[in-house]
Amino acid sequence: MLVVALLAAAAAALIHVLFFILESLRFARPAVWRRFLVTSQRDADAIRPMAFNQGFYNLFLALGMLGGVGASVWGGAVVGASLIGFAGACMVGAGAVLVATDRRFARAAVVQAAPPLVALVALAAA
Repeated sequence: MLVVALLAAAAAALIHVLFFILESLRFARPAVWRRFLVTSQRDADAIRPMAFNQGFYNLFLALGMLGGVGASVWGGAVVGASLIGFAGACMVGAGAVLVATDRRFARAAVVQAAPPLVALVALAAA
């Protein structure tokens, strides 16, 4: 089960790196901000600083998760499990908040929360 946990944790981290790219590096593009249900360039410009910040938040969660995977692989089981547990719980919690905020984000919430949830369950079973 540890291998499943580490693979799911790595997948969750990669997804959150993608969120960083979309929110912090590419948010000015209409094709990107429309994914977030933003309907005008004016609105996109107004929330761009928030998206930039949110992207880095997702990057930091991804780095925590990758740090946990790395620590687990190189012998730091307690540190690895702690990092995966914390970052994974934050990711799952954020997915729950996303879908609770607006049901139109249900698909995005599943993408955001399912891999870390699998990692947490598999880690608990390992």
